[in-house]
Amino acid sequence: MRYIEANGLRVSRIGLGTWQFGSREWGYGEAYASEVAPALIRRALELGITMLDTAEVYGPAKSERIIGETLTDPTLALPPHERAAITVATKFMPVAPAEHMVAWQCEGSRRRLQADALDLYYAHWPNPFVSARRVMQSVRPLLAAGLVKRVGVSNYSLEDWQRAERALRAPIVANQVRFSLMAPAPATELVPWAAAHDRLVVAYSPLGQGLLSEGHDPASAAASAGMRRYLRQDDAQAHRLAAVRSVLGEVARANSASWTQVALAWVLGHPNTVAIPGARTIAQLEANAAAADLVLSDDEMASLTAAAAAD
Repeated sequence: MRYIEANGLRVSRIGLGTWQFGSREWGYGEAYASEVAPALIRRALELGITMLDTAEVYGPAKSERIIGETLTDPTLALPPHERAAITVATKFMPVAPAEHMVAWQCEGSRRRLQADALDLYYAHWPNPFVSARRVMQSVRPLLAAGLVKRVGVSNYSLEDWQRAERALRAPIVANQVRFSLMAPAPATELVPWAAAHDRLVVAYSPLGQGLLSEGHDPASAAASAGMRRYLRQDDAQAHRLAAVRSVLGEVARANSASWTQVALAWVLGHPNTVAIPGARTIAQLEANAAAADLVLSDDEMASLTAAAAAD
């Protein structure tokens, strides 16, 4: 496992996304939430993964509870220094009145995660009815009181990220955005700015919700829901998908790696980036973690980047 440090935050390059923990829309069932999810967390820690990503709306709230219960389970017996090395990132949805709601939301997440302080607290989405200034003014007292250790934003443009940081009057250490070979836009502005200012871009859906995995045949009726949604888009997008999958296969064969590992390695080939794929099984988790050690050549990065820009 490789690690990265930005603005004092040190995390693994591959994290574990937990949107699927307890969320009915994934169709994984109750056994997944009660048995598989805790096992995934335990195995992630064994593999050196130190970033667990969740949100109050995942489940809703069930994902936070699963993480909190697992990390405080006496059978896990995490020494204080090992728990201190883990970053549990969660998110709140900015709503009005922000001044009262953010404090209430923070308290709920702390209670469910069984944490004295939140390691990394993201504003989940920009709210057009609640300004970034008002949101961050509401977060500022939580940071000052030590209830939140670090602040992040999610799904923010570069301009919004900068505006929010000015309002917080403190570093907003990370911006979590959709970033993959199917959504390469963050590489243009967000990643260079993060690298220049000691910040992180955290990539969610780094596998394009399954589009970049082996076994998804675009012509098959058994293709994933994500694939079917994508293929309903215009011809240019379908052409780009085909181009990316073709290069993925070539690079994977050259590196004796899987498509998913190459897709994750492409994200991590950019500076100051972290990827947080989810996992349905322990085997998927282990394969994702191994991608942190796959370093693509400059030519391979360029070929994949060109395919991602195909039109």
